[in-house]
Amino acid sequence: MKSAVLKALGDALEIETRERPRIPRGEVLVRLRSAALNRRDYWITQGLYPDIHLPVTLGSDGAGVVCEIGEGVQTHWLNREVMLYPGLSWGETPKVQSDDFQVLGMPRDGTLSTHILVPEPCLYPKPSQWSFEQAAALPLAGLT
Repeated sequence: MKSAVLKALGDALEIETRERPRIPRGEVLVRLRSAALNRRDYWITQGLYPDIHLPVTLGSDGAGVVCEIGEGVQTHWLNREVMLYPGLSWGETPKVQSDDFQVLGMPRDGTLSTHILVPEPCLYPKPSQWSFEQAAALPLAGLT
């Protein structure tokens, strides 16, 4: 798989070939068909975002097709067109995120890649009348 990786602040992203990951329990591998840029991605490249961890594959928004599922994942997701919710580990309180909350694209690798590994709760069915580009633009970029 190929990923656009930020290795140093202010530098261009570098295209890297990476090995396909082992799929952990409760996660899926999505073959991305589209990714959307977000202002957050730019802020990270410029060092204007807190707690930056490098190297990282940026991108919080994406849509694609589930190509592999880990143990414990509902099988109906396999080969399904999906859009990704980029928030991870929100926590138990709906009004405030937990200390473990993260957004795809840093510190966990994001959607500027041919494939992405995400937990099952990040999956939402892509509306059939939407293109992959439309579905990729909604989750974070379209709502912020």
